[in-house]
Amino acid sequence: MSAPMPQNIKEERLRWVLPIIRGEIRLVELAKVFPYGQRTLERWVAVYKQSGAAGLEPRSTRPKTHPQETPIQIKEQIIGLRKKHKVCALKLKWKLAKTGVVINERTIGKILKAENLVRRYHVKKTKYKYIKVPLQAGELVEIDVKVVPGKVSGRQYFQYTAIDCATRWRYLAVYDNQTSYHSILFLRTVITLFPHRIRAIKTDNGSIFTNYYVGTNKRSDVTVKTIHALDIFCQNKGIIHYLIDPGKPAQNGKVERSHRSDQESFYDRNQFFSITDLRQKIRRWNTVYNNLEHCGLNGKTPNEMLVNS
Repeated sequence: MSAPMPQNIKEERLRWVLPIIRGEIRLVELAKVFPYGQRTLERWVAVYKQSGAAGLEPRSTRPKTHPQETPIQIKEQIIGLRKKHKVCALKLKWKLAKTGVVINERTIGKILKAENLVRRYHVKKTKYKYIKVPLQAGELVEIDVKVVPGKVSGRQYFQYTAIDCATRWRYLAVYDNQTSYHSILFLRTVITLFPHRIRAIKTDNGSIFTNYYVGTNKRSDVTVKTIHALDIFCQNKGIIHYLIDPGKPAQNGKVERSHRSDQESFYDRNQFFSITDLRQKIRRWNTVYNNLEHCGLNGKTPNEMLVNS
């Protein structure tokens, strides 16, 4: 009757060790047919006598230390920055470089992965190569509205956002309503604060921005399109008003991405006790945002890009 084949490394090692332990054969004699050498067989027997069958379980040969291992102080600094700012390894590299710490982003990624501080699920997206034409400051500004999560003092508020596509500089304002009046008021403020001339803006097709899909008056058999107040304001200021395609928010990608940062880094971490408290905190957060490093700016901040443009 043939003996069963070993199913794992442990069973294979026991197959060689147990005949020696039971006294069925001498180690020197068995070593003559042992494929790995007599010293390996002696080591297995010694381990079995000391720890039993559990000692023959295979162990990792990965070194526990490395002469070029990242110092523990830098690891703790990386982990602390990741937990505080929730930014990627590349942005952490830029932040550390400003403090005099030079480290590769792949090393940072390995440290974050070892600490389970990376996203578990990554969806592989198809990457398209686009010809990117560099924009000048003020050449195109994306504008959108985000509903402030929850209610503040029992009321619903709305966050208007404007972001310059060239420098990623942005301005935020909170209003108690979203209307055409507030859209014009917000754009007028942005024009005043932005140090460059704004040549064009881009919005979605909401009624607070355009009458392209609404605002028609039927007079007998003729349909008359009403001109939106924001379009009249832009025309008077010499500003072109672009509209994204319906149902294509990705075409306003920069302002949509900044709204995600607002949700994750601002609204999820703060509570607001009054509209004054909300406006003060959002003003401070916008200052922080304009001083954050951006991958799209090769590690520079919006304020740095604004100064150099």
